[in-house]
Amino acid sequence: MVDVISGGPGQRRRPGAAAGTSHQGTAERELLAVRLAHAQRLGNMGWAEWDLRTGAAAWSDQVYVIFGRDPSEGPADLPELAGLVEPDDLRMLEQLLLTVVHEAEAAQAEMRIRRGGELRNLRVVLEPLLSAGRSADDPGLGPGGGLRAAATVRGVHAVFQDITGRRRAERIMSESRRQLLEARVKAAEERHVMLALREAILPDPVGCLDLPRTRVAVRYVPAEKTASLGGDWFEAAPLPDGRVLLAIGDVSGHGLPAIAHMAQLRHALVGLTMTGRPASGLLALLNDLVIHRLEGTTATAVIGHLDPSARVFSWARAGNLAPILVRDGAARQLEQARGLLLGAAGDQAYHLASMELQEGDLLLMFTDGLVERRNRDIDEGMALVLAAAARLPADDLHLGLDAALDRLLEEIGGPNPEDDACLLAVGIPERPGA
Repeated sequence: MVDVISGGPGQRRRPGAAAGTSHQGTAERELLAVRLAHAQRLGNMGWAEWDLRTGAAAWSDQVYVIFGRDPSEGPADLPELAGLVEPDDLRMLEQLLLTVVHEAEAAQAEMRIRRGGELRNLRVVLEPLLSAGRSADDPGLGPGGGLRAAATVRGVHAVFQDITGRRRAERIMSESRRQLLEARVKAAEERHVMLALREAILPDPVGCLDLPRTRVAVRYVPAEKTASLGGDWFEAAPLPDGRVLLAIGDVSGHGLPAIAHMAQLRHALVGLTMTGRPASGLLALLNDLVIHRLEGTTATAVIGHLDPSARVFSWARAGNLAPILVRDGAARQLEQARGLLLGAAGDQAYHLASMELQEGDLLLMFTDGLVERRNRDIDEGMALVLAAAARLPADDLHLGLDAALDRLLEEIGGPNPEDDACLLAVGIPERPGA
């Protein structure tokens, strides 16, 4: 190799510049030394050499930093180096030295040291220094790296790199992956439990309830995200006096607490219905229940009674959006009856509204998860639902409410990723031959 720095053979010189060559070479060597030291600090690595014949040792400045050794103590010799390595890694160091000294081959390993009481991870690379300035990759070596007769190991060259930060980051990433996996497993288990609990509390949400002169279909659409499973509920059941109880609601919050509160609210409604109170009176009683027994909880609801013979629907709401009426190919939202959400304040009066339905009408009751999305406001969502409801084929409204609800959900973009929803449809079939 041409010695450019020290002015060796092959270096070009300027005529008449001989006096400045020595000074220039010294400056370049000093600059190179500074840059090399800077690179060692950036890579947290340094070099060391031990002469096996004289016992002399040399360390770069960064090796002192890596081992936490005072430079005034000088470099450690090879026997002393063993005392700096963790006892469990001594065998590894011995094997490295045997490979380098006796087999004249380079070797590397990872071992640990203690610096100021802290355990540090080092990557160690050892190479043999051969006689006559030869190294392990010298062409003078025999096949397989073996020494020819004239070559002997006169010393050991080492490179140390502190990789503690890298190993610490790897451990943190590994622990994060483990925690993420555990969280996913736990979330899947919680979702299974929550869905099982909902199924035990609510009747089968798929299918139609066939009553004289009335068809009722319901859908519970769970949120796509596990943590968003919440307290949406519905009820559709015939009453002893011939009317039909129709109700949907949503308890605030998500997860098991919301599902538990939903169960209490729905079961209370089923019992209170037997009192014969109107929908507005039932909401007043449920409001008292939420305030006094479900502290810190709020809920929305729409409760109605349908008289199939008179085709009169009487209803009241507590904070929930008003139902949608589909009639003659047009969809509109019913006028909002007055009523605050349950649990907001005591002694609330809920307004009772009523309307007469016609043959061919479709009434849609729903919770806010149907129309709300994070990426759009509620008015836009309501417009989508109204447009989709108006496009439902007339045959679906009195022959296949299940298919109508499926088509409606598909047209508004499918399930809400972040909130569950209940949808209850009431159809008034046309009389045959009408």
